[in-house]
Amino acid sequence: MDLTVALITVLVGLLVILIIYQMTYWPRKGIPHVPTIPVIGSKYVSLFFGRTSVADFSEDLYKNFPDAKYFGVTMWNQTIIILKDLDLIRDICIKNFDNAPDHRSFVDERMDPILGKNVFSLKGDRWREVRSALSPSFTASKMKFLFQLVSKVSEDFTQYLLDNPEITKLIETKDAFSRYTNDVIATAAFGINVDSMKHRDNEFFFRGKDATNLSGTKRVLKFFAGITFPRLMRFLGQTYLSKETNKFFINLIHDTVTMRDERGVMRPDMIQLLMRARDSSGIKIDMDDIVAQAFIFFLAGFDTTSTLMSFLCHQLAYHPAVQQKLREEVDEVLEDKEFSYEMLAKLKYMDMVINETLRLYPPATFLDRVCEKPFELPPALENSPGMTTDRGVTFWVNIYSIQRDPKYFPEPENFDPERFNEENKANIEPLSFVPFGIGPRKCIGERFGMMETKLVLARIIHKFTVLPSEKSTEKIEIAKNSLSLTPKGGIWLKLQPRT
Repeated sequence: MDLTVALITVLVGLLVILIIYQMTYWPRKGIPHVPTIPVIGSKYVSLFFGRTSVADFSEDLYKNFPDAKYFGVTMWNQTIIILKDLDLIRDICIKNFDNAPDHRSFVDERMDPILGKNVFSLKGDRWREVRSALSPSFTASKMKFLFQLVSKVSEDFTQYLLDNPEITKLIETKDAFSRYTNDVIATAAFGINVDSMKHRDNEFFFRGKDATNLSGTKRVLKFFAGITFPRLMRFLGQTYLSKETNKFFINLIHDTVTMRDERGVMRPDMIQLLMRARDSSGIKIDMDDIVAQAFIFFLAGFDTTSTLMSFLCHQLAYHPAVQQKLREEVDEVLEDKEFSYEMLAKLKYMDMVINETLRLYPPATFLDRVCEKPFELPPALENSPGMTTDRGVTFWVNIYSIQRDPKYFPEPENFDPERFNEENKANIEPLSFVPFGIGPRKCIGERFGMMETKLVLARIIHKFTVLPSEKSTEKIEIAKNSLSLTPKGGIWLKLQPRT
């Protein structure tokens, strides 16, 4: 009985200390901050329970202190500084990168071996080693190396749509493009051929859907629990991926690498590039590292690229003049020629259309950095003091809302690719458009994502007219039960074959 009372007393004491720390942290720092609520941190934790969409969460948070360069907010036990001033963002993410070089990982390798060892989650010197070993695999020359694989998948995908006109009369584009990106990554990263349009229940697609699912209360809570209470999650033996999905990808990549080593098999894909980095970079890269990097390539490309394509086709359906101009460019560049890597560089208007879609719907709504060394911030407001950041504080850059700020993009809700023409893009404020991230931590797979997007978009525009359907609406509603920009109910369109 005495032990129980003592334990309860200790827990209550720790809770009181936590509450006092939460409630006094920002007032002690003397900077603008969102009011703190004991234990939960702030009203914004409603995101974690599916009561608001990540888009509304982003916009509501960004509207605080419109004249401040930054402000503070607490979520659970995490102290977060929301960066709003572009010069300050540059100082932290680029100029003084070593002061805050890492992401706030939602998992480490002890909790989940695959997710914990990938280049996104790695920290410090190990991140630098792996990033430098992987960077040569994502150059323009290496994209040419992978081009034929991706081109064949985009051709097969488009041909399937042509051969099955009944499904193009009403097609859920997010599902369709997820199958395309699944097949692209299966062949380009894992060295296997999958046709997810024909074989709709194949295990590779099923495991990919499971791994990239950021929807549902259970998955959302597990995501934030991994960030906020990592030691507790490790103690409870919780992994982010399901055990079956984890095992599937580990065995698949392990068997592929072992077979190629034993038989001397060479294939123009990402596994081969990772094996080459293992053998020639001078940096220790073992089987676990290859599994982790191949998987993050899958994780980053499966959902984000298919979502971009869905949003893009939706905009084309409701902006027929833009679609027609894009089609004229594609028809002119193709002229019945075979697709080539060099041909993609000529699609300038397509670049504009993709960039405008990325502005409205960036792959990640927030960018984060964790303070490693104390950093002197300037005054947040004209008459307020500056502050010294504590080690462990998280910086957030609200990409979604910055790219929709009328200060940087007039009439931001309008879809206008001309913002990115040669004349106008020179006037875009630096760091106001950063869909792939900022500085040394910028997305390593940007070139690949753009290549697979342009390839399939060119083929579809060349063969189809994209139209609204009876299930589509011009305004897209973002789902509340997802941490990504997921369209509620999907994006249903009509693909009408061109005569």
